[in-house]
Amino acid sequence: MTNRNADSGTGRGASTGRAVRIAAFGGPEVLRVEQIAIPQPVDDEVLVRVHAASVNPVDGKTRAGEFPPVGAADLPATLGRDLAGTIEAVGTRAHNMLSHGDRVFAFIDFDRGAQADYVVVKAVELCAIPDGVDMTSAAAIPLAALTAWQGLFDHGGLEAGQRVLIHGGAGGVGQFAIQFARWKGAEVIATAGAADQELIRRLGANVAIDYQGQRFEDIAHDVDCVFDLVDGDTRARSWAVIRPGGILVSTLSEPDAETARAHGVRAVPQWLAQPNTVQLGTIGDLVASGEVIVTVAATYRLEDVAAAQERLEQGHLAGKVVLTLV
Repeated sequence: MTNRNADSGTGRGASTGRAVRIAAFGGPEVLRVEQIAIPQPVDDEVLVRVHAASVNPVDGKTRAGEFPPVGAADLPATLGRDLAGTIEAVGTRAHNMLSHGDRVFAFIDFDRGAQADYVVVKAVELCAIPDGVDMTSAAAIPLAALTAWQGLFDHGGLEAGQRVLIHGGAGGVGQFAIQFARWKGAEVIATAGAADQELIRRLGANVAIDYQGQRFEDIAHDVDCVFDLVDGDTRARSWAVIRPGGILVSTLSEPDAETARAHGVRAVPQWLAQPNTVQLGTIGDLVASGEVIVTVAATYRLEDVAAAQERLEQGHLAGKVVLTLV
């Protein structure tokens, strides 16, 4: 992987911008906010002036060296996968409807980092931010929302009238998952802590389960899909609540195929969310219409990225963490 947010010539003289960088794997102490050369868009790329970028669990895993797509040979690297901002410049083969100043949001691939003042984004990775959606909310959408969408629909095959159990419903991905499943017409059962029961009901959970005081397997039965955002003992107890032929989808470790077969159900192999502008555009429209709400739990300045990652890693955060750059 070649990191595009690198110290290379841009045709802009000595112009630089800030970026969250790691030169070695480790704890929050390895994070650096550095000045790097502003990249130049080529071909189908655009240069985006980033106004906000979200912080996701994958950032901590990348920083710690626990995210296989980013290895030691890829360092130094800029962190971040999703962003919202305005178009600064357009490559020669970028879509002719893109122009300077357009508000866009995007989920970018591993070879670049979104937590920077300027990022090159491929035209096929970005969408226009709908009117009425602010930059901070837009930055909180792409990775979490596409993970929820692809987990439920692409991998889980969730359809109207089916029953889904969503573990970790108050988190960034979980909140989107509850709302997408409700929008699809599924019956939604969701788990969260005691403090978040009203939240997950408001988002659309037909049944809200307090995992701290209730056993979900005493309440949920014959579900068509388990969307597991927790792993561990929660997953181990989930197999028994899936109907024969049903499916378990997880964003975390590889589900055990033999255990799935023993219960007469299916398990989706480990997967990663992928950029998809059609899906992102649909999600943006749902947010703009009020059908889906975006919850930003905390915002931090770019310079406070270490504190932002530490807060996210503490867990029990109802919503997304976003870095503000402008």
